[in-house]
Amino acid sequence: MRQAGSGSPALTVLWLQSGGCGGCSMSLLCADTTDFHGQLRDAGIDLLWHPSLSLASGHELTALLAEITSGRQRLDALCVEGSLLRGPNGSGRFHMLAGTGRAMIDWVRELAGIARHVVAVGSCAAWGGITAGGSNPTDACGLQYEDEHPGGLLGAAFRARGGLPVINVAGCPTHPNWVTDTLMALAADGFQAGDLDSLNRPRFYADQLVHHGCTRNEYYEFKASAEKPSDLGCMMEHMGCKGTQVHADCNTRLWNGEGSCTRGGYACIACTEPGFQEPGHPFHQTPKLAGIPIGLPTDMPKAWFVALASLSKSATPRRVRLNAVADHLVVPPVAKKTRLK
Repeated sequence: MRQAGSGSPALTVLWLQSGGCGGCSMSLLCADTTDFHGQLRDAGIDLLWHPSLSLASGHELTALLAEITSGRQRLDALCVEGSLLRGPNGSGRFHMLAGTGRAMIDWVRELAGIARHVVAVGSCAAWGGITAGGSNPTDACGLQYEDEHPGGLLGAAFRARGGLPVINVAGCPTHPNWVTDTLMALAADGFQAGDLDSLNRPRFYADQLVHHGCTRNEYYEFKASAEKPSDLGCMMEHMGCKGTQVHADCNTRLWNGEGSCTRGGYACIACTEPGFQEPGHPFHQTPKLAGIPIGLPTDMPKAWFVALASLSKSATPRRVRLNAVADHLVVPPVAKKTRLK
């Protein structure tokens, strides 16, 4: 077993993929490092096995699972990517772990009872996600939630041996650093119950809103709204953006060092939140009541929003109003004398 730099045992991690697209693993490969395995090793993390990143497969994996279940190999963190497929009729036979003759849900239940920590990687593993949408013929769910309802595969009362519930690193996909930072915190034994929000997401990213750091915030402040794709304006009023309600730091912890959904011209669809896959309306449209968006900013009373929005629109500078409905800056900021007051 590899050792952490401090001399303490490395955090051993087993990563399993269940019902999903593998997008969180794809995202993980974009972690901000030139040496992914070296980054984990330097942080004191021993990745025992990952279905895409490990050379071992087949009988080597089954031998590793036997070592873990027998207690000969310590398991500190079980990471599960993808929703848990309980069908048909609770048998789990829609997803069998190849070569074992057992359903993946049975393996996850057993390994979750052994691991010191259990981590749901992505919104599918956390809430059920895309796989649990629609009529859900596979009876997909999250590890400890079904959408916003506690329960899932392991049950609301589940606690891993380390004392924590399932850590929900939600996102579709997850930002690679949400995953690596979570594992690093676990390796440093620096993760406590107070570090999780009310939905058991790590607070280091879930205490932020996507709205924070959005490059369209000036348009939002003046309620200068985009009217069609490619417009520069705020996408909340007409284009379905939920960034003022969604818990994530996407616009301050940029993807690939420079991007985010809103910076790329796409509305935030709330992918870190339970039930995002079925908002009840097209993702690119904002549902309204009497002309007012139903989804208002977090913690903002409706009457305040209506009053402030009306005031903001009446004070919108011409520059902001014109640029909001263009795909490039039409009117630049006015040059002022250098000694600003």
